[in-house]
Formats: sequence, structure tokens, C-alpha cells
Amino acid sequence: MIRYNRILRKNPREIVLLKSRPCQWGRCLFCDYIKDNWDDDNHINQFNKDILNNVTGEFKQLEVINSASVFQLPKETLDDIRDIVYSKGIERLYFESHYNYRHRLSEIVDYFKGIDIVFKCGIETFNNNFRNNCLNKGVYFTDYRDVAKYFKSICLLVGIKGQTKEMISKDMDILQEHFDYGCINIYVENSTPVKRDEELIHWFKENYSYLEEYDNIEILWNNTDFGVGGDADEHK
Repeated sequence: MIRYNRILRKNPREIVLLKSRPCQWGRCLFCDYIKDNWDDDNHINQFNKDILNNVTGEFKQLEVINSASVFQLPKETLDDIRDIVYSKGIERLYFESHYNYRHRLSEIVDYFKGIDIVFKCGIETFNNNFRNNCLNKGVYFTDYRDVAKYFKSICLLVGIKGQTKEMISKDMDILQEHFDYGCINIYVENSTPVKRDEELIHWFKENYSYLEEYDNIEILWNNTDFGVGGDADEHK
């Protein structure tokens, strides 16, 4: 599996896919990404050192993703990230966090003192019923302002059976009007029972492909479009 890449086309940055402890929620119906973890911190730390050794700092930005939240990365891995950030002159870090950690984000900000940190949060959709009763996301809030208070960047999911055009249109409006950054993930079927809606994806492509022109919004038509997570042959 590829675990290091350089994103060149928009918002250039380096990206690493690290190992972590298991996701503390781990019950999202659509996700099998959570299988990419270990319980052995020593093993995790050594594995991650090898991945982090690829970081050069050339873009002054580094995105760190793992199969859970930044809070599931062991302390030694966080130490290694911090050492690299300071030694390579990295000015901005991107981390992932579940919404349930919103009150702990300051811990990471303090740990990486002086570094601009953007937290990405997987909201998937602002439709509360679909997000929690269908996708079992475990993310509860009253409206978008509850999220925007803590997160500059959100991830949205498009193309799942049961979603509607109205849901997606509202999600796109909220993203564009109220968040600094966004990542739109087009659903790719995996080992879960959740099914892809090709007609809905085709509609989205016809109506929202223009978002690819926005500097602050990225669309992943395939879940390996950032160049990590797949096998080497997939990126040739």
C-alpha cells in the first residue's frame, strides 16, 4: 500500500497515511478503512517512522491521515511528526478528527506550538437523519454552526443509495458558504453493505464539477485520488 505522496495539482502538500490505534467510534456503516490499524504501539511507531522519513518539507505543508482520529496516534508518533515539522520548516499541518473530539483540539494545537493546524472532520452530510440513522456516523449537532465553531474543513460523502439530490444540494451550499475548506468524497463500494448510486453520482458530476475549480475544495472521484491508500499499480 502506498503511504506517502506529493499532492501537486491543488493546494500542494505532502501527505502520509499512518497506522494508528483503532478508531474509538468504529461503527460507521460505510467504512472499512478502520481495519488499517494495530493495537501494538511499538509496532505502530516503528512503522510510522519509516513513512515519515519520506517527508521533505518542500511545500511547507503536510497532511497526516490515519484510520481514525489524530488522537489515536501514539505519543511517540506525534513526537516524530513534531520533530519533522520543525526540522523541515513545515508551516501548516492537516489532521483528521472525529467530531466527538471537538473539545480536545486545543491539545494538538498546543502540542504543535506555532504551526497552523487545519482539522478535517468527516461530517458526510448535514442531514441528521441520514448521517446518524442510516450511516451510523455518531455525529450529533443542531446545525452547521456547531461544526464551524471547531472545524475549518469538513469532508462530505456523495453517491450513496438513500441520499437525495436535495440533501446533496444543501450540503454543497453549506460547504461553500460556511467553511474554509472542504473535501467531497464520491462513494466507492467496499466490503460494507452500503451501495453506490450511479445515477446520483452522474447528476452530481453534471451539476457540481465546477467545484473542482475552487482552490479550497477538493473532489475525490476515487478514494485513492490523493495518491495514498492504494497499490502502486493503481497510480501508474
